[in-house]
Amino acid sequence: MNVQRIRIEIQQTMQHFPNVETYATADGGLYVKAALQTSIGQMYVLAVTFVGYPSEMPKVTVITPAITHLKHMYTAGNICYMHPNMWNPARHDLKFVLSQAAVWLNKHEVYKQTNRWPGPALAHT
Repeated sequence: MNVQRIRIEIQQTMQHFPNVETYATADGGLYVKAALQTSIGQMYVLAVTFVGYPSEMPKVTVITPAITHLKHMYTAGNICYMHPNMWNPARHDLKFVLSQAAVWLNKHEVYKQTNRWPGPALAHT
């Protein structure tokens, strides 16, 4: 985990997402909590963890409110904001991750209303 890169990205991300907080992990790493609001006004709190970062994409988990379906989610409980094969550490950063998570949350709101997920779907494991 590249803690220096994460710290820089957190500072850059806070210019676009003001409700971001940083926490230390027991192993000396960092994780982020972020509050995002959907287009219909629903607030969500997310946790972003950085195992293997930047080589591996961060994992995003919805903390509150609880998500009761498993649509576009992995069995571990993190959301599928993009396919892991598309992750490019040279192009993607925390601001991108939170932007994609915001899109996911808005799609989740559509799914709750219509029982149809807008956009393409792949199997999640």
